[in-house]
Amino acid sequence: MSRPATILSSRSLRQPWLALLLALFPLLAHAQAPATAASDAAIRSAIAAAQRGEPASVSDAALRADPRWPWVEFARLSRDLDRADAAQVRAFLQRYDGQAVASALRPLWLASLARRELWSDFLADWRPLEDPALRCSRLNAQAALGRTDPDWNAQAQALWRTGKSLPDACDRTFASLAARGGLDDALRWERFDLAVAEGEPGVMRAAARGLPASALALAQDYAAFVQAPHARTSQWPRDARSRQVAAAGLARLAKNNPDAAERHLAQLVPQLGMTEADRGKVLYQVALWTVASYLPDSARRLAAVPAAAYDERLHEWRAREAMARGDWAAALEAIRLMPAKQREDARWRWFEGRMLEKTGRAAEAQPLFRAAATSSNFHGFLAADRLGLPYALCPWQPGDPPSLRTEVARDPALQRALALYRIDQAGWATREWNDALSRFDDPRRRAAVALAQENGWFDRAVFALGKVPEEQRLYELRFPLHHDADIRAAARRNGLDPAWIAAEIRAESIFTPTARSSANARGLMQLLPSTAAAVARRTGLPYSGADSLYDSSINIALGSAYLREMEDKYGATYQAIAAYNAGPTPTARWLSQRPTHDPDLWIETISYKETRDYVARVLAFSAIYDWRLNGDALPVSERMLGRTEGKRKAFACPATL
Repeated sequence: MSRPATILSSRSLRQPWLALLLALFPLLAHAQAPATAASDAAIRSAIAAAQRGEPASVSDAALRADPRWPWVEFARLSRDLDRADAAQVRAFLQRYDGQAVASALRPLWLASLARRELWSDFLADWRPLEDPALRCSRLNAQAALGRTDPDWNAQAQALWRTGKSLPDACDRTFASLAARGGLDDALRWERFDLAVAEGEPGVMRAAARGLPASALALAQDYAAFVQAPHARTSQWPRDARSRQVAAAGLARLAKNNPDAAERHLAQLVPQLGMTEADRGKVLYQVALWTVASYLPDSARRLAAVPAAAYDERLHEWRAREAMARGDWAAALEAIRLMPAKQREDARWRWFEGRMLEKTGRAAEAQPLFRAAATSSNFHGFLAADRLGLPYALCPWQPGDPPSLRTEVARDPALQRALALYRIDQAGWATREWNDALSRFDDPRRRAAVALAQENGWFDRAVFALGKVPEEQRLYELRFPLHHDADIRAAARRNGLDPAWIAAEIRAESIFTPTARSSANARGLMQLLPSTAAAVARRTGLPYSGADSLYDSSINIALGSAYLREMEDKYGATYQAIAAYNAGPTPTARWLSQRPTHDPDLWIETISYKETRDYVARVLAFSAIYDWRLNGDALPVSERMLGRTEGKRKAFACPATL
């Protein structure tokens, strides 16, 4: 698929020295030649053939100078490693040692050797890896070959000490450890307690195997309670472990049935002597899973949680629940109970000011709004609107030497990453990218991000920037502009602000036309095929099946038409954005529950965190894209109501930043 031209200027990346290198050394099999558009189709074809298991063709010889050739070999070898020629695999690993492609193949090869119990080969080819299954397989290999020693025990015990489930390969490791006398009752209870903390009854049972009969019976009863609380707790010892198990089981139960968890807790507190900390773990979950649906007992259950059990998440929900009920005084009190750092966030400064306004103390709100208005986000923009101030925006110019771009462009791993991305091999490209960035300092990392953007790989700015706080202010990189003609055409056709469409694309796919979600949403605006088909039927827009959503023009046309439908249905942009993310059923429920709430309060009381944050993010992105497109912006407080005309806002850097 061809990539539409960007509205940003881009510089040619062709390097004269590379052309000279190729002219001088045409026969070097692994020269880092720049991949050309002409070779893209041939490499695609070679990869597809390798993945089908077809033997190398005569024409493949011409591709060996392409920097992506190692991945063609990888595709052929990894297809069926259990039947691969070991000599070929080892030659590959040696040839590309230190490169991402070898790092990708080695764990697959080691897993194959472990499946076949070729333990000598496994140890010969081993390199230190974090994968628990392979670490256990290495210990299994050593045990099978009689190479166990005290260090072997220590490594096995280190793997044992986790409350989370481990791969099947570790069962054999732990059986060997137990046979060697390295798994005593104390270690079994240690892992058991870790599993209690994780709420993992299966791991609790596994950890307890091998305990004496009476201890095993108690451990199994503990695990049964965590899985499904029962009435046999009166037979438990009145000790710390019983209390921890009770708290873990009831906390787990509270996620699905807070009423039952609360009833059980009332019985177990006197029976087991549960402490306030034990109670707090349960009451926290009871309150959280009650308030997350705004159930009638929300306020009472929030009040019952001990202060020591509160964290930022529950502090937010206490304020949000009071807002949902329209109890402005209670919401103000909840905000003022937040830790200082949390309360100083622009979001909560804004809402503290709003609650002061709602309780007749508008003058006290002004300093809070002024402080919030220094932030370049949704609530900061709302505060600036309230005070009639410009939007805070302080673009950062890091002053990195321009020569770094040329230096970074020569990095072989980065060349491979960009070339692989161009042929839609994003997973492999990301491996090469990560390998390159592991060697770059901050200025070179930023140069790599700029280079990626010039090559249409826009999400690198989101995933690779931010290690230095100032990088959040690299707005041209973090908010790319692409597919300008399609966006503007769709905006005109549907009567929408092009900045809103760009913001949706940024929020949905970060301008990645081949993006696909776990729910099968596709393309730039992440449309479900069923939604796209329905919109196409209603509008007459082109659509030829799910894969056509990877065509940027089709995706933007259909996605923008769907935005128009959502805005027509709900009447306000902020509600349309919520519906675009969550769907019509939850949006209808939120509208029926709080039909008279102000827009900012309605957004904040959305019960889905993803949607709540999404609406605020898209509205803020819209203002920033308006600035990128036009140098100023329609006020967010107007934009979220669906208005497209009005006095526009300037952007300025506050003196405090």
